[in-house]
This record gives sequence, structure tokens and C-alpha cells, in this order.
Amino acid sequence: MNPTATSRVLPLPPAAGGRREEDPPGGRSWVVLERPLTLESGPALPDVGLAYETWGRRAPDGANAVLVLHALTGDSHVAGPAGPGHPTAGWWDALVGPGKALDTDHWFVVAPNVLGGCQGSTGPSSRRPEGIRWGDAFPYLTVRDQVAAEVALADALGIERWAAVVGGSMGGMRALEWAVGHPERTGSLLVLAAPAAASAEQIAWGSVQISAIRTDPGWRGGHYHDAAPGEGPHRGLGQARRIAHVTYRSEPELASRFGREPQPGEQPERGGRYRVESYLDHHADKLVHRFDAGSYVVLTEAMNGHDVGRGRGGVARALRRAGMPALVAGVDSDRLYPLTQQAELAALLPGADRLRTVESPYGHDGFLIETDQVGMLMRELLPVPRPSHLPQERP
Repeated sequence: MNPTATSRVLPLPPAAGGRREEDPPGGRSWVVLERPLTLESGPALPDVGLAYETWGRRAPDGANAVLVLHALTGDSHVAGPAGPGHPTAGWWDALVGPGKALDTDHWFVVAPNVLGGCQGSTGPSSRRPEGIRWGDAFPYLTVRDQVAAEVALADALGIERWAAVVGGSMGGMRALEWAVGHPERTGSLLVLAAPAAASAEQIAWGSVQISAIRTDPGWRGGHYHDAAPGEGPHRGLGQARRIAHVTYRSEPELASRFGREPQPGEQPERGGRYRVESYLDHHADKLVHRFDAGSYVVLTEAMNGHDVGRGRGGVARALRRAGMPALVAGVDSDRLYPLTQQAELAALLPGADRLRTVESPYGHDGFLIETDQVGMLMRELLPVPRPSHLPQERP
């Protein structure tokens, strides 16, 4: 053990870091589907519930509704502070609210927690009808399955057609599926930092993260959710997060922020850590306290299977279905979902005039960080409607 290393006293990780039944709702609402959801893989998933949050006021005809879809470890909490029920502040807080790019004085913004997630929606940590948790018996999901659940949410909310569907990364995959699978219900589209289909390299990155979780002894075949604190697969989940986070940021940013500098008080040549290692440890520690390893596996598998052209005659033919106004944007320093993939989308989507580029040193995470540039795209796609389109005041 390195005698000069700075000690890190951390709270013991829970067996599963997602939302628990006893947690406060945190402004969430829930919809439970009236019937089992038939999945592409064959089985019907019973008792499906989706957690969601809303901002603004729905117009009587629902025409001002905007669907915002989160990335892999995101949730329904797009805007608002951290607090009871929400371990982190809203992930696009700068973009949603009165006078912001998604102006809630005009738009009714809806953000669901994805099916398979761990922040209120049905996933591996949820209980089956017989009372036991799903664990690794939770069925394989596709992005299309997740969108099918969101279609049921729209039906429950009385929204026949979204004014826009917006998403980045995994959320962008779901936004594309909305546009291709349900074009009549997608008024316009914004896809950020997402491909038409996962590439071999992207599948490889996802697969090694899944392997890191499943080879952790704490995985217990996926049935760990009721284990004692510290006994779940937190080491594997933390390692998956370290791997992923390297792909989320750019090499120049890591070099400029950390270089080869040691963590203060530590000597790498004697077993201590570099600053960049401490940075990755920090993000791993944060995730294992707020996210479920089973959900991470299920959602990563769904992302690996993403292909809008599957069963539709290929990507080009499938995208021709999506004739609505569309904006496609990528991050110029993104090495996980590079600009070439968004360029393909922009060229093939009938309603997209050209590729938009978010300039950022931060890599893939630029779609979350560069809110000024993303806000400009949202305002272009969704200009404030005329007063006649606003929700009417109740007498």
C-alpha cells in the first residue's frame, strides 16, 4: 500500500443504486400500462410502469407537447435542482423553463425514464407480479420496445402527436425510432450525437462494459438487489463507468486537464494514482450510488442492438419514412459517436437540410455541456408559437 496515498473514505455502495420504493417521488408521475407490453423478443412484459416528469402546461389539444429523451445513465429529471428523490440536478436544466430554449411558458415538456431504467420505470430492480425482483430474468429489450412503451405513455397523456421529439446519445436513438416507426406522431425531430445504427466499435465498447459487470462476483447471476450494502456488483459497474467515461470525453481535453500529473499526495511510481485515474474513480463512485448495474446491462444491450434499418430494408430506406422537419447535430470532438454518423443521418433524412456541428473540446458529453449551442438548435426547431397556439387559461 502506498504510504503517501490520500485516504478515501466513501460511503458503502448500495447493492443497487437506482431509485428505491421508499424514496420520495421527487416530482415524478407514473403511468402503468393497461395491458402487458409485447416485446420484439417474444415475451409480454407485465405490469409495465413508466416514470415521467413534466414542465409547462398542456394545451387542450396537446399540440404543444415536446418529448425529451435521456441518455444511458440519465433519467426523467431534465430540469430542476437535486433534492429528495433526485440525486443529481436536471441534466439539461439550462434548456427547460420559462424563457429558456424549451420555453415552458409555451411548450409542455415531457421526459420519461426509459423502460429498463432504474429511476422509477420498470426494470431489472422492479418486482415481478409474484413479488420477487426481476434481476437477470428481465427480458432483453430493444430501442423499439422502449419506444413502444413511450407510445403508450403518450396515449395515456392524450397526446396524439408531439410537436417535437428531442434526444441525445441513447435518447437520440429513441428519437430516431419515433420518427421512423411513428412518423405520424412526430411533428419534428432533433437528434444529437447518435447514429442510425450502432457500429462494431460501439458494440465492442458496450460489450466490455457489460462483461465488467457480469464478471463481478457481486453480480450473483443478476440477483443481487436485496443484498446488503457493499455486496452488489459495484466494482463491475464502477469499471464499466470508467471505460465509458473515457469514450465520453476527448483525448485533448483529458491531456489539457490532467496530463501526467499525479493525484496530490500520491506517487504513481510507488503505486499511487495519476490525476486522471482519480477523476475516473470519482465518476465511478458517483454512478454506483445512483444507478443499478442490471439497468446498465439492459440499456447497453439495447443500444448495441440499435439499427433503424433492421427489418425495414436498410437504413436509407427506413429513414425515408421520416419526412418531418429535422435537425441532426454532432459534436466535433466526439470519438464515441463521431460526426460521420450524424452526417449520414443528415444526408438521408428527408427533412434535414444539413449537418449541424456542436463545437466542443469535451467529446461526446458536449451535447450535455454546450447548452448555448444546443439551445440555438432547439429554438430553430421550435420557435415560440403565435399566441393563438398557447394553452387557454381556465375560466
